[in-house]
Amino acid sequence: MGAVAVGGGGYRRTVTPPRTATGSATPSARAKGRRRGARPSGTELLAAAVGAVPGGTARPGQQQMTTAIEECVTSGEHLLVQAGTGTGKSLAYLAPALTVDGPVVVSTATLALQSQLVDHDLPRLADAVEPLLGRRPTFAVLKGRHHYLCLARLDNSTADEPEDTLFDAPAARPGGGTKWLGEAGRLGKQIERLRDWAEKTDTGDRDELDPGVDDQAWRLVSMPSRECVGATRCPFGAECFAEASRARAREADIVVTNHSLLAVDMLADRHIVPPHKLLIVDEAHELADRVSSAAQAELVPELIDRTTRRARTLLRPETADALTAAGDALAVGLAEAPAGRLTAGLPSPLREACTLLDAATRTALDAIGEVKSDDPDPVRKQQAKAALDDLSTTAQRLLEEADHDVAWVEKNDSGSRRALVVAPLSVAGTLATHLYDERTVVATSATLALGGRFDTVARALGLDAPPPAPPSPAAAAQAARTAPGRPVAEAPGRRLAGDTNPGSVVPATEGPGWRSLDVGSPFDYARQGILYVAAHLPRPSVSGLPDPAGEELLGLVEALGGRTLGLFSSRRAAQQAAELLRARTDLPVLLQGEEALPLLVRRFREERSSCLFGVMSLWQGVDVPGDACQLVVIDRLPFPRPDEPLAAARAAAVDAGGGSGFAAVSVPIAAVRLAQGVGRLIRATGDKGVVAVLDSRLETARGYGPFLRRSLPPFWYTTRPEVARGALQRLATT
Repeated sequence: MGAVAVGGGGYRRTVTPPRTATGSATPSARAKGRRRGARPSGTELLAAAVGAVPGGTARPGQQQMTTAIEECVTSGEHLLVQAGTGTGKSLAYLAPALTVDGPVVVSTATLALQSQLVDHDLPRLADAVEPLLGRRPTFAVLKGRHHYLCLARLDNSTADEPEDTLFDAPAARPGGGTKWLGEAGRLGKQIERLRDWAEKTDTGDRDELDPGVDDQAWRLVSMPSRECVGATRCPFGAECFAEASRARAREADIVVTNHSLLAVDMLADRHIVPPHKLLIVDEAHELADRVSSAAQAELVPELIDRTTRRARTLLRPETADALTAAGDALAVGLAEAPAGRLTAGLPSPLREACTLLDAATRTALDAIGEVKSDDPDPVRKQQAKAALDDLSTTAQRLLEEADHDVAWVEKNDSGSRRALVVAPLSVAGTLATHLYDERTVVATSATLALGGRFDTVARALGLDAPPPAPPSPAAAAQAARTAPGRPVAEAPGRRLAGDTNPGSVVPATEGPGWRSLDVGSPFDYARQGILYVAAHLPRPSVSGLPDPAGEELLGLVEALGGRTLGLFSSRRAAQQAAELLRARTDLPVLLQGEEALPLLVRRFREERSSCLFGVMSLWQGVDVPGDACQLVVIDRLPFPRPDEPLAAARAAAVDAGGGSGFAAVSVPIAAVRLAQGVGRLIRATGDKGVVAVLDSRLETARGYGPFLRRSLPPFWYTTRPEVARGALQRLATT
């Protein structure tokens, strides 16, 4: 191996060949391995994987999902699969993935699931199926370019725009201010540690840097994809970590990526993720929001200032001054505009700022010209050009005020962030055009059948879903007989997974080119848990935690003696609940925001009598099986807030078309959030407990209450507080 000296800073790194996929096998070796004898089926591979797990047993839902995926790979149909907690859906889709030629891409929404796949599920699967396949299957992780150390940026990090390391925003700007000069020393130490790490790491993946560095330091040594000049024009192209990760992905049997990169890939005409025939989207209920975020753009005064400083050496003074003036105009316009959606178009000051920015960036881009191979510093030039192009495109998009876009002013409570944001009203069309072309898509999650139907999620994912069929005569007759009484789910007996309330519509199970499947869950929800709705409480009307709801919460927690996860609609409500319990009980109360979340979750898991209270990030991010969490309390139905710009705009668009925006937009959002929150209770076959919803509308709202209840696991249902408290008291003695 040799060393190559590059860059003005004289940075040196030992050049190594591109790394191969985990358990590496070249494409030709992989093909030869697959030709040995008859290829095993996905079902056979699943059986081998399950058999290799200590105490592993076959699960009907898992087998059903594997079979359905194999059928869809053969037919070319797309598949929506609802797989409840405990199904083992990861193995259910990974096993049939190994029967497909070429790489199969698996996309996740969260780092937790990605880590589970890469660190646990895939290595164990590879060990189990190697005898059947005659070779060890390979896998690789593919992340966005900015997740990897950029050697070109590292080479220039000490001299690259010194203002960027010392100052984030000029003091003259509203919300601005300089950083303490000591920050330069702290950043310098982190950069030096990154230089040392660069000599040792094989991947350059930020997630493997321990201890890590802060975001500001990482920005100085990473490269967003739009700013990259490409491997052929970069002096470090031969040893680029990001390029090596793509090379590994092209060689692998299974490529694990994330929804954000998948969205960027779709918007970039699919040039990032390697070509593939099968795409598996896990946590699919998150995909539309991630695509929307990828298609979102914003203008921030600090970004304009940073871009101007980066490009100044490439521009005439008057051109740079015009960019600065545009940034100043944007800062003034944002200071005057209230936060929220811009329903009447851009206010004049913001329109003027966008016009100035559009003109200034066009002039600057013309002055910079094309990036050429013989440029003295092509990396810096491409960075400046990409940043200017982004500003220009966003300014033009805002000035267009297209019907398919939503614009709003965003500010945080401290006033340190002020931004003009634009995002698509809907991404269903984008998904319909880019998600399904030339590949089979399997979308799976524990929450896809909202209200007992797949059609709502199918339409959100860009699929053509027919309107739901009317109820059968038998179901309508049963509804008429039971309508005056209590909910059927409250009657004694087990409510089976997938059951719907009498009189509900027949689930939409397929559409043109796609079908759906609900494989249920191995958990016996009706015997393991109770869904208690406090129907006697007043309808919530004020922000925070109303006094009656606080007293109800107190009674439930005292009956169990802690072991409570509180999921609240606002930080104020969570704080009020914590203050109430701290004042009236001796129980340890952990409040999100008072310590790092992983530490709080660990304490909640270890301290049997503790309570953990928090807001939306806890609704999906907590996995505490066992008796540490036997009561989940939800203070109110998680409808989007009226000031959430995208949800409000989408609802308004439905209303304008003659429909109900609340029913079409707000209720499905609440259904997904509620199902995710309720799902925190039963995480294993031995778990037992109560979910308590302190919002009477879940029982009393005839329009959307049944829809929301049908979106939840089939717990035993009650509205009687004494039943819930009695169950909790019995659990307290175990």
